[in-house]
Amino acid sequence: MKRILYLFVLLLSCQLVSAQAIYETIQSEKLGASRKLKIQLPRNYSENVDKKYPLVIVLDGDYLFEVVAGNVDYYSYWEDVPEVIVVGINQIDSRYNDTMFSEQNSLPIDGSAKFFEFIGMELLPFIQENYRTEDFKLAIGHGATANFINYYLLKDKPLFQSYIVISPELAPNMTKYIPDRLGKIDRETFYYLATTTDDLKSVKRGTELLNTAIKNKENDFLQYKYDEFKGLTHYSVVAQAIPKALESIFYVYQPITSGEFENDIMASDKPAIDYLKEKYESIKELYGVDKTILINDFKAIAAAIEKKSEFKDFQELGKMARKSYPETMLGQYYLARFYEETNQPKKAMKTYQSSYIFDEIAGLTKDDMIERANRLKADFGY
Repeated sequence: MKRILYLFVLLLSCQLVSAQAIYETIQSEKLGASRKLKIQLPRNYSENVDKKYPLVIVLDGDYLFEVVAGNVDYYSYWEDVPEVIVVGINQIDSRYNDTMFSEQNSLPIDGSAKFFEFIGMELLPFIQENYRTEDFKLAIGHGATANFINYYLLKDKPLFQSYIVISPELAPNMTKYIPDRLGKIDRETFYYLATTTDDLKSVKRGTELLNTAIKNKENDFLQYKYDEFKGLTHYSVVAQAIPKALESIFYVYQPITSGEFENDIMASDKPAIDYLKEKYESIKELYGVDKTILINDFKAIAAAIEKKSEFKDFQELGKMARKSYPETMLGQYYLARFYEETNQPKKAMKTYQSSYIFDEIAGLTKDDMIERANRLKADFGY
């Protein structure tokens, strides 16, 4: 019964993703043929007319698109990854020609050289012209296409800042080309690599060699993650690798976790408020996204300020909260805490009182603000 229910939910989710997808056909001069695309836009794309979005390019779109699009939609709903535009390229009839390589140097040849140019010179300009995209671009491939996306990494100016490489069928020289390039990369780059214990033998061997070479590279611009899954096949590994990859690549974007709170905030000599600023500056710098500070993160930093007795920073936290949630009492509450802890009880009382006109949020209520104001009034005889 549980298996039947699982299959029903899976089919329903696929139908929902398909219902949200846009189907385009692009005519390519490079290929001398047309290509079918599947495009998933963020849920509120049409309402947020001034907002731009990171771009995810999915090769093997005929079977990978739904897996990627579904995971992206789910994770972005919970704000663990940014909203993105997902574009899948259908290769069901052209995969071999699209991914062939030279036996002499392992680089694209003939049809794959044309496909390489199609993506960089035709597809990306087409998407950027017709949809609102940010500079951040992620490429995803599996098997032969996982090998292929690495050719963009080898360019002097790589087209993508992030790569999800699942069970790659590597060309012979790529186990040298890729680590050498990642060791010299001079801008922030995310590289996720995965295989499985039951992968195709040649794929597993090549992936393990590649992992060994990459993990020995020291480069502050490289964010590298490797997973070897247990008991999955070459094809079933995709379903587990995609969510793990998204979590890894967008870890900075995610809400502050309990581990992050203890290990990166409380254990640090730096003020907690600085951690919050740097986190959201990094989100903008890495992904091109102006993310509103989450309530979760405000509460985490407020707790750290309390524990570390950095009470003066409540003032700046209050200003940040006013900017992020101007209609709510969050900013007023933090400013009142600043006045309360810096021996300005009268200002604290008035600030608590003034918060009554703002909306309740994050467990803060108007009754609570009035109670805090009355307590100060009684304590100091105002």
